[in-house]
Amino acid sequence: MLFSAVDVGSARARAAIFGPDGRLLARASHGFSTRTDPDGRAGYEFAEIWQAVADALREAQNMAGVSAEDISALAFDATCSLYVDAPGFAPDVIAWHDHRATVEAEELSATGHPLAARAGGQVSPEMQTPKLMWLARHRPEAWAGLTAVRDLGDQLAYAATGQDNRSLCTMVAKWPYIAEAGGWQQGLMAGLGLVDLPRGGAVLAPGAPIGALQADAADRLGLTTGCRVAAGLIDAFAGALGAASDMPVLIAGTSNCVMAADVPQKPAIWGPYPDAILPGEAVSEGGQSATGALLDRVRQCYPEPQSHGQILARLHPERQEPGAGLHVLPDIKGSRTPFADPLVRGVIHGATLDRSEAALDALYWRAAVGIALGTRQVIEHMGLGQPSRLAMAGGQARSPLMRQLYADVTGAEIHWQPEDAVLRGAAIAAAAPHLGGIRAAREVFALPAQITRPDPAAQARRERDWQIFRRLQQHRAEIDAIEAGSPQ
Repeated sequence: MLFSAVDVGSARARAAIFGPDGRLLARASHGFSTRTDPDGRAGYEFAEIWQAVADALREAQNMAGVSAEDISALAFDATCSLYVDAPGFAPDVIAWHDHRATVEAEELSATGHPLAARAGGQVSPEMQTPKLMWLARHRPEAWAGLTAVRDLGDQLAYAATGQDNRSLCTMVAKWPYIAEAGGWQQGLMAGLGLVDLPRGGAVLAPGAPIGALQADAADRLGLTTGCRVAAGLIDAFAGALGAASDMPVLIAGTSNCVMAADVPQKPAIWGPYPDAILPGEAVSEGGQSATGALLDRVRQCYPEPQSHGQILARLHPERQEPGAGLHVLPDIKGSRTPFADPLVRGVIHGATLDRSEAALDALYWRAAVGIALGTRQVIEHMGLGQPSRLAMAGGQARSPLMRQLYADVTGAEIHWQPEDAVLRGAAIAAAAPHLGGIRAAREVFALPAQITRPDPAAQARRERDWQIFRRLQQHRAEIDAIEAGSPQ
């Protein structure tokens, strides 16, 4: 019995095959394109994502050297992008990071509804409810012809099974749905003009069985109709499930998310979301938007193509700090935590005209330092103090240098499971119906973590960076206040 998992991120679909003991057998990925328009809106074509999923699954299966009949289960995790099935609406997936619904998010926040309070008091335009409001207002012809609208992970499960169910994880975190208050918030939806929203079928806990692959999907994915699909999760939640347990989790990918249990409701923190990952547990999320995307943007400035690994291999901050005097506020796509402001922007202090490889390496490193400092601020704002341990997952976690940076900045031991915590979390959901539930599956899939401890000498440097980081934020706020008071 083998388990398969698919993770759909911001630019790639990744697939993996896991053994019955939870060991990773193979992993593959295929990319898909982002469609943008002159207004800065971003989206995807679902057909292209689905093809990338199929290509990645087939390649992972070939790499593992297993037959389709050996794979018994499948689950998906994905970004909280929004699939829209309506005549003439293209691209048919609104990207999670699309901020077209900023005005609608502000209006929803002003209602004071418990849904807004659960979103930290300031609803993000990255959530689905404001995107739905935008769709109803600005594309009324699409809204009138709307056949279905789903979170991307739920759309993947629908394409696989033909069953129009939704994951409790996506619903409680992103939609006008509060499970313990009757589910769909119909009064709120009526007031927002969303009463005609297609709502689909059952809402299922992560790891709950959905059904078998339908024949056309099995053929497309290189699997069989004997493969059973389970309800999945949002990608960050899957990372929290697959990472080391009993500690806060940092998922450091395109964006950085800190997931933790037992965090009370407070401004600029999303949650708590009961049962979003495990039954009987509530999880909260603090985060930074577009952190990995910032590093990727710097990478694209090099005159010759560079991988993140190539850049990181040239950096040796333990010998000499690259870019001393260069400081970065990384909020290129707004701030989720602690400011809950999608319009705040990043800052680079100490920039020069130097475009040499060494200068770009320094900018890359100091952007990474700024991102790590932002994570420290998220942790403090969540009320976690200085945790002694922090699990880490996501693309940034694959670099020992980045793990050391986060240890030095946060003062926490970084616990990292090498075999991809995000895909592992999706695989745990897939295995749950076969291994006695999601908790039992998590135990089977647990691996010893590699531990990175803070370096006292480096911590002194990062403490200076922290003081400068906070002062730069103060200066930015002062400048923004002056701008706000300027005559138009």
